Amino acid sequence: MKRLNNYRMRLTFVAVVGVRMLKGPGVKADFPFGEPANLGPAINCALDDSGASLSADGLSLFFDCDYPNGSDWDLEGQWDLFVASRQTLEDDWGLPVNLGPAVNRADGSEGDASLSADGLELYFTRGSRTQRQDIHHDLYVTTRETTNDEWAPAVNLGEWINTPANEGSASISADGLSLYFASDREGGQGGKDLYVTTRSTRNDVWCSPINLGAAINSSDDDFAPGIASDGLTLIFSSTRPGKHSRYSDLWMARRTTTSDTWSEPFNLGPIVNTDDVHYADLSPDGRTLYLTCLNRQGGFGDYDLWQASIIPIVDLNGDGIVDSSDMSIMVDHWGQDYPLCDIGPTPWGDGIVDVRDLIVLAEHLFEPFPLAQ
Repeated sequence: MKRLNNYRMRLTFVAVVGVRMLKGPGVKADFPFGEPANLGPAINCALDDSGASLSADGLSLFFDCDYPNGSDWDLEGQWDLFVASRQTLEDDWGLPVNLGPAVNRADGSEGDASLSADGLELYFTRGSRTQRQDIHHDLYVTTRETTNDEWAPAVNLGEWINTPANEGSASISADGLSLYFASDREGGQGGKDLYVTTRSTRNDVWCSPINLGAAINSSDDDFAPGIASDGLTLIFSSTRPGKHSRYSDLWMARRTTTSDTWSEPFNLGPIVNTDDVHYADLSPDGRTLYLTCLNRQGGFGDYDLWQASIIPIVDLNGDGIVDSSDMSIMVDHWGQDYPLCDIGPTPWGDGIVDVRDLIVLAEHLFEPFPLAQ
């Protein structure tokens, strides 16, 4: 009877979270975050490190930093883009390497990198002085023929995307056909809004950007979008009410397919949002969240890069262990859109219970879990 009650309570929990947080079919939010871990002194320096973007193979990490080898061109210092590498996913990150003058201009400040899935395009924000000595931000892209080649001189994305207002923090979709970014241009919902521009093929020009609308954008600042590799998850920063930090929190929205509308955004909670969090990037497998935190305890500088694991709920009946009983529950709902068992390939699933969910469960067989309360 206790096992049945735990099972019912877990079902109730999933239903409440799914309805209250997402309000959309086929999506779920039944996953906890691990405690964020600092990426360490090889990545984070005593100054500021921000805006992580992970390569598709997980072996390259692009980010921006105001390392002292950049010339201080204003009171805030100059930001440059760097890349750190590792041989395997189990290895530590090597020392960061500056991307050089083709990307990092002496009279500019570069940041907010977003690497394409094939590793051949790198989108980023460049800040430069205007004639009035204000700082103006535009979106740029640099390309390379192969991942072994040097980056070509960066190119402004043009007036079709960049306006006299500020554009920044772009995030390129895995298929390379959608580019999400933030802008404080006129006509938005608030101070900064999220936009998306699309193209039919990688060789076509970008279409006129579209505001993501009131479903995503608030009357406050919404910025730093991060589109997941499956195109179904959007994480972004916002200063809207309901935050846990002083300035901005991370929020998430989901959709069932790339043709569907976005769900109502929900806050990622206090484990992630204990300090001001400005940028986030999901690993391609959806299991790790890379984030930028301000003055989080245990950091090396003001802004540091951190990572938090995203853990699927695999104890389906809540009896404290992952075993054949949980596997039976999954089999009973095989081929269905059943959020409780939909835990693969990412922790929040893909809308159907299939072999990918079984693989995730099998990875945790016989592991103990806290009993459902």
